[in-house]
Amino acid sequence: MKELVIRKAEEKDLPAILQIEEQCFSTPWSYESLYHDILENKLAFYLVGEMDGVVCGYMGIWNIVDEGHITNVAVAPMYRRRHIASMLLDEMLDICGKAGIKKFTLEVRYSNKAAQALYRGKGFTEAGLRKGYYEAEGEDAIIMWKGMEAE
Repeated sequence: MKELVIRKAEEKDLPAILQIEEQCFSTPWSYESLYHDILENKLAFYLVGEMDGVVCGYMGIWNIVDEGHITNVAVAPMYRRRHIASMLLDEMLDICGKAGIKKFTLEVRYSNKAAQALYRGKGFTEAGLRKGYYEAEGEDAIIMWKGMEAE
């Protein structure tokens, strides 16, 4: 496997992130939403993973009080099954942990068993269900948490 470089997302990464977003999600975030979140939102932090200078995945998180809300984890289809999402998640959890964030949450599609397995493997547990969360398809989202056992 080529070496994966994980770094903070920059403005120059926006076209690649948008392309991955459109490839991976039925209701992708707009360029404007991504621009705002990556460059202007003081509560947001994004990482990209790249191989040979090509952005192949990204991840975003919002710091809400003392919790990390994972917004998106996505890997371009041609780069899947190389543990890129796992490495992005490990790096994000490490960075956030060093910054004092100890609890993390996310929503994941009920049908996305691969993502659920990834998150369980990183210590996330199911905490609830959001009915019809993904409006375009009416699909439910599973709410997962990591770090709640400390309370």
